[in-house]
Amino acid sequence: MLLYHTGPVEIRRPDIRYGRKNADFGQGFYMTPNIEFAEKWVKTGSACLNTYELNTEGLRVHRFERDEEWFRYLSANRAGKPDSMPDADVIIGPIANDTLFDTLGILTSGYLSAEEAMPLLMIGPKYEQVVIKTDLAAEHLTWLASRILTEEEIARSRETTGREEEAYQREFGETMERILGGEENA
Repeated sequence: MLLYHTGPVEIRRPDIRYGRKNADFGQGFYMTPNIEFAEKWVKTGSACLNTYELNTEGLRVHRFERDEEWFRYLSANRAGKPDSMPDADVIIGPIANDTLFDTLGILTSGYLSAEEAMPLLMIGPKYEQVVIKTDLAAEHLTWLASRILTEEEIARSRETTGREEEAYQREFGETMERILGGEENA
C-alpha cells in the first residue's frame, strides 16, 4: 500500500506515540493513499511530502466505512475515551473532515439525535486515512522518499480546500434544513 504524509520535515521513522490520543482513530501515525489529500495537510510555511509503503501482511487491519460504527469509534476517540480497538495494528477509513466537528456540537447539545445526524456525516469529500497504531505496524512501514512541496502546489491545495469547504458548508446547511423540515425521511 503506497501512502503519503505531509509535515514540516522529512519523517523516515514515524513515532506512533507522538500524535494526539483524541484524534479520529486514536493515537498513531496518520497517512493517506491520496497524494492530493496529503498535500492539503499543509498548515503554514514549508511542507515535506513523505512517501511510504506499508506491507499489511501479518497485521491486524480494521477497515471502516462512513457509517454508525465509524461514527461511534471517532466520537469515543474525540471524547478521550479508551481505544475500543487496542489490538488493531492498522486502522483504515474515511477522515472525518469537518463533518464530525460540526455534527458533534449538534449531537452533544441534544439538538439532533445520532440517527437524525447521520445524513450530516455523509457530507463532504470522502478522503481515506490510514493509521499505524503499533510498533509491529511501524516495522512494516518503509519510507521511500520525500520532497518539499512548491509554493505553487501549496497554493493550489489551499484553493482546492477552500472550494471544498464552501461546497461542504452549502450542502451541510441544505441537509440541516431538510432534516429540520422533516424532509430527510421522506
